[in-house]
Amino acid sequence: MLKICYNTCCGIDVHKKMLVATIATTNERKITTYQTKQFSTFTNDIKKLKQWLIDNNCKDVCMESTGKYWIPIFNILEDSCNVTITHPKYVKAIQRQEN
Repeated sequence: MLKICYNTCCGIDVHKKMLVATIATTNERKITTYQTKQFSTFTNDIKKLKQWLIDNNCKDVCMESTGKYWIPIFNILEDSCNVTITHPKYVKAIQRQEN
C-alpha cells in the first residue's frame, strides 16, 4: 500500500492538444475519491484548469510529459501550485493501488 503524502493532489497527463487531470482527495478515514477532467492546451482552458484546482483546494500537482508541452501549463500554474514535472517512464514504475 502506498503512503498518503498529500491529502489533496492532482496528476496531469500532458499531450500536445489536451490535458487529462485527476484530483485525488483523501479524507480523515483514509478514503480517497477521484475527479477527472479533460482540458485543451489553449490558454483559456489552462486557466480553467487552474481555477478548478483552486476551487478544490489543490496546491500539489504532478505533470507527466515527454516533450516541451508542459511549459505553458507550468507557467500558468506555478504561482498557485507546487508543480512537479515527471517523465512517464519513471511514474509507470510506481505501483498504483486500485480502490
